[in-house]
Amino acid sequence: MKKLKKNHLSTAAIALLLVCLADLPGRSEVQYAGIAPNQASSMREIIDKRPVVHADGIKFGAYDPHGDFGAQTNVTTEALFLPWEDVDLETLRVADAYAQARGRNLLITVEPWSWDVDWRLTSDQLRRKVLRGDYDVNMRAIAQMISQLKSPVILRWGQEMEDKSGRFSWSGWNPADYIAAYKRMMDIVRDEAPATELMWSPKGEPGLDAYYPGDDYVDLVGLSVFGLQRYDELAYKKHRTFSEALKQGYDLVVGYGKPIWVAELGYEGGDAYMRPWIETATLKQSAFPNLREVVYFNDRDVHAWPFNLGRPDWRVVESLAAN
Repeated sequence: MKKLKKNHLSTAAIALLLVCLADLPGRSEVQYAGIAPNQASSMREIIDKRPVVHADGIKFGAYDPHGDFGAQTNVTTEALFLPWEDVDLETLRVADAYAQARGRNLLITVEPWSWDVDWRLTSDQLRRKVLRGDYDVNMRAIAQMISQLKSPVILRWGQEMEDKSGRFSWSGWNPADYIAAYKRMMDIVRDEAPATELMWSPKGEPGLDAYYPGDDYVDLVGLSVFGLQRYDELAYKKHRTFSEALKQGYDLVVGYGKPIWVAELGYEGGDAYMRPWIETATLKQSAFPNLREVVYFNDRDVHAWPFNLGRPDWRVVESLAAN
């Protein structure tokens, strides 16, 4: 078993201490819905694409390693991602203090692998070791640390499990194996940190129902909703709105009767494409009565998208990240 080591979370936690608040972007009347990109659809003047947070709307949170939401007072949840190997768990205290100072909850996504690709197991190796209990000690260490935090914590383990793209080592497992692994990990969390809320978080694809672990193991359901203009043009032959992108996954999980979150939100494109996402992501809509919160993924994607589109940069302000 690999030991927990100091690595990635330290950098992310320190980045959380950065504070920056940019003005909300203004309104635009431009609308365009074509298949091929052109000057009208790709024109970009928006310099800060953070969602408008409506006072009477859906709650808002952010994964914010760059600190772009640090001074924004209407952020309810501070999200972070945590591998269960090669990480210094003491840095969770830094994230906790940051969230406490801003009156925010913590949403902790535990990814059951190493962020060092040289350490990663194959999907089958990981599955067998998790089910055998080899990683119980890793999860227990995380849960014990969570029990010491002052902020309310939501734990999200092994997200997007129904995805078949190969993006994650734990995705696409036999549903019975995934459910057994999920329950094993959540039992540890309940034993060590019983006040923690549990989030089951599929991507929102057909077939997700086979991975549902049962009502007793789910306090919240999380979905992933991303909008990339050029991908929409190639895959759907139109520009999708936030509501259109959310609908499939929402309709697949609403029957569970659980509060629903967009656990990861991001969008990128021209002004006309992004404006509807900016203005409606936290707007209460009658079509989504169970939607409680959206959490923006304020960083560059860690995986390349289809159609050779590279790694989209979801960050709300322009970064220097190259494609």
